Amino acid sequence: MTLLDTRLLIGAADQPVAIFPRMANRHGLIAGATGTGKTITLQGLAQSFSDLGVPVFVPDIKGDFSGIAAPGEPSARLLERARRVGIEDFQVHGAPTIFWDVFGEAGHPLRLTAADFGPALLSRLLNLNETQTGLMQIVFRAADDRQWLLLDLKDLRAMVAWVSENRAELMSRYGNIAPASIGAIQRALLNFEMQGGDNLFGEPAITLEHLLGVDEHGRGVVNILAADRLYRSSPLIYSSLLLWLLSELFEQLPEVGDAEKPSFVLFFDEAHLLFKDTPKSLIDRIEQVVRLIRSKGVGVYFVTQSPLDVPESILGQLGNRIQHALRAFTPRDQRAVRTAAQTFRPNPALDTEAVIGEMGVGEALVSVLDNQGIPTPVERVMIRPPASRMGPLSEIERQAIIAQSPFAGVFDTAIDRESAYEILQQQAEEALSEEATPQTQVMRAPGKAGPKTLKTRQDYRQKKPEGTLGSILNTSSQGMVKTIGAQIGRQIVRGILGSLSSKRR
Repeated sequence: MTLLDTRLLIGAADQPVAIFPRMANRHGLIAGATGTGKTITLQGLAQSFSDLGVPVFVPDIKGDFSGIAAPGEPSARLLERARRVGIEDFQVHGAPTIFWDVFGEAGHPLRLTAADFGPALLSRLLNLNETQTGLMQIVFRAADDRQWLLLDLKDLRAMVAWVSENRAELMSRYGNIAPASIGAIQRALLNFEMQGGDNLFGEPAITLEHLLGVDEHGRGVVNILAADRLYRSSPLIYSSLLLWLLSELFEQLPEVGDAEKPSFVLFFDEAHLLFKDTPKSLIDRIEQVVRLIRSKGVGVYFVTQSPLDVPESILGQLGNRIQHALRAFTPRDQRAVRTAAQTFRPNPALDTEAVIGEMGVGEALVSVLDNQGIPTPVERVMIRPPASRMGPLSEIERQAIIAQSPFAGVFDTAIDRESAYEILQQQAEEALSEEATPQTQVMRAPGKAGPKTLKTRQDYRQKKPEGTLGSILNTSSQGMVKTIGAQIGRQIVRGILGSLSSKRR
């Protein structure tokens, strides 16, 4: 086996250019104007990770990424390009693929519980201001203290209404609860539901365990989020969903230190949406997660048009960079070109700023980390062809893959367990039946559990049917997620981005 066989080939200049697997969790950037080849670069890189045994998650915004599941067409042109980048024995093959879709049409239904999502990301999703975000924290804290499950939108609406009705008693414990803020949250929840948000929250809920698949040949599963409709209808839901996954990876995966290859790779397509109109406090927390998550063996790759789309504090942490062509038609475009050129380690033989504007489709400026973690000088690279199909699957092909998935039928039917809505409805019925007794208290004392208590993180999850993961999760993946079901104690603990943590307080 040659050195290149153990690396993630991007393409070739005078010599092949590739990422060392042990440096792949130092994150990366794939940038360039529309139509310059970012999707093909992303496809080749995602499949290389899969071949290495690393599961990945890729959002498919344009609907053209699904071809990674099928072998490519070994045309003379494709074989010639493969030879020119140093692949002598080019073999076409698809990657093991699982499709997910919030709307349940182009993939398995992807649902989360509101509790898993957490108050910080939910406030971002609802476009709440700082005061309203503080109130949302109170809503979650009140539910956590009483161990009432928040699973879907009706649980959230019921909990907000309960906080409003009991605001006089709650303010002494949690602080000011303004009726105007409660009204704003209720309107935001209604608007969120009208945008299709009720599809996002509920059960059966996806867990990290469902995304850490490795097939029988040791190849990592490529999880594709069918996001074309989601991106058009609600960019905020799309970006918040990816932030949830980033948070989940950080909170649940164990520390692995400097591993020989990543445990998981997450691609953020249209990365500018993650930071647009996002409060500075949340961006600071995202930066902290990106900085620390590499110790969990997670690689994060941002895909966007311009490096200006990514805050400098995060851009500085992206060690592997692939820059496709940029066109400098406006002053902002010119700044983007200069920024892109300045972020590379200079190459005396290359006028980086000039080359950015003249590259063709399938070319890119590339700098990666060498085996010592030092950025290599930028090179003009011909991007490798992917071994899988360039272009989307047919609808028949997609549905066949969904039907053969180990999760076929697992997420199809929504489940409505007893949670905050049912608990509060039951309390209201009891209060009506006992209204003749003045001493009846509808509000429970802090710390008292309702009919449904939360003892472990798994109580927020509907138990999965036995055998659904056996054929796709190998031993190492199962070991990786042992901490997910760990007991977190009676008091709920939330992490940096507000999602549930596996750590005890």
